[in-house]
Amino acid sequence: MLNGVDLIIVGAGFYGATLAERVATKLGRRVLVIDRRAHIGGNAYTETDAATGVEIHRYGPHLFHTSNKDVWDYLRAFTRFTSYRHRAFSSYRDQVYSLPINLATICQFFGRRFSPDQARAMIAEQASELGDRPPANLEEKAISLIGRPLYEAFIRGYTAKQWQTDPRELPPQIIARLPVRYTFEDGYFNDRFQGQPLEGYTAIFEKMLAHPLIETRLGVDFFDIKGSIPKNMPIAYTGAIDRYFDYAEGDLGWRTIDIEFEHMNTPDHQGTAIMNYADEAVPYTRIVEFRHFNPERDLSREKTLIGREFSRFARRGDEPYYPIDTRADQKIYDRYQTRARQGADNTHFGGRLGTYRYLDMHQAIGAALKAFETVFVPYFEGRLDTVSARSRPA
Repeated sequence: MLNGVDLIIVGAGFYGATLAERVATKLGRRVLVIDRRAHIGGNAYTETDAATGVEIHRYGPHLFHTSNKDVWDYLRAFTRFTSYRHRAFSSYRDQVYSLPINLATICQFFGRRFSPDQARAMIAEQASELGDRPPANLEEKAISLIGRPLYEAFIRGYTAKQWQTDPRELPPQIIARLPVRYTFEDGYFNDRFQGQPLEGYTAIFEKMLAHPLIETRLGVDFFDIKGSIPKNMPIAYTGAIDRYFDYAEGDLGWRTIDIEFEHMNTPDHQGTAIMNYADEAVPYTRIVEFRHFNPERDLSREKTLIGREFSRFARRGDEPYYPIDTRADQKIYDRYQTRARQGADNTHFGGRLGTYRYLDMHQAIGAALKAFETVFVPYFEGRLDTVSARSRPA
């Protein structure tokens, strides 16, 4: 099975596929990519719905955006992009508001017109309850950004549903992902480069993994073959790091998503791709209507496909999506890092699950490109003794 293989990569998502493509193309090394799922692409896997023709994002919506030109140029070798620009909305108490929170959201929520200066002054006053103390958790960080009224409406309930954790127990950096604007600009992302892949996400992975020096084996669980892998074989592992060490330091907190798909007998169910539901009484966090990601396509006019997302804690055996990253989780992860440094000399931990970090697609690609240059090029050129020597995240 492993004859002639120079590197095993566990996981066929963006991190693993990028690393495999670079090692094969630039270094001429044979790469074996394995994934326990029956498909490539990791959580970015997409497929076509037979009834409507829409591209289903099987594990939740993926929206490509980046300001990193190197990542953008790299990915464009495998796909062309549409001009899609994401705009999001939130339903709260039967009203619909624009997200991220912007001047239109503020004016609508408080029922009057504000100039940018007036809105800033009002929010600053509402956020002043923290004084000079730096935010210690997500709730305090959110209040410092938008004040308590907007936090209570749009963030608190949604976050509690999304993370299944009290916002006061979550780290402040999570909410830094949500921009706040004092203009009427309603585009969700500020990044220079945005779009959806013209032929879908799965087509990207097919092209990335098509190199003749790359072999992809699906339906293969790393832990079923781990004992047969030679001790000196370099491994790039992108699965959950606590699973790698058989949970010896405890279970890390992960969030997973259940998606309830439904065909609707209308060509347009909600008029937009994603509608958040901020009220805690609504059990799902958002509804995704996939057709709106690709308005350039000629799709069914008879029906549409939606997906209701329900967030919950991941149990062992579930697909972990996002690290919860509480203070307790950080301590557990530190212990796994210690184990990784001490024991897994030829194992490199990468990707969202392997480094217990929230990574968007462009960040996973960028991290893989960096690891290729700083870890695998020196390793295969004989300038680095072990794969893991520089593989620990900062």
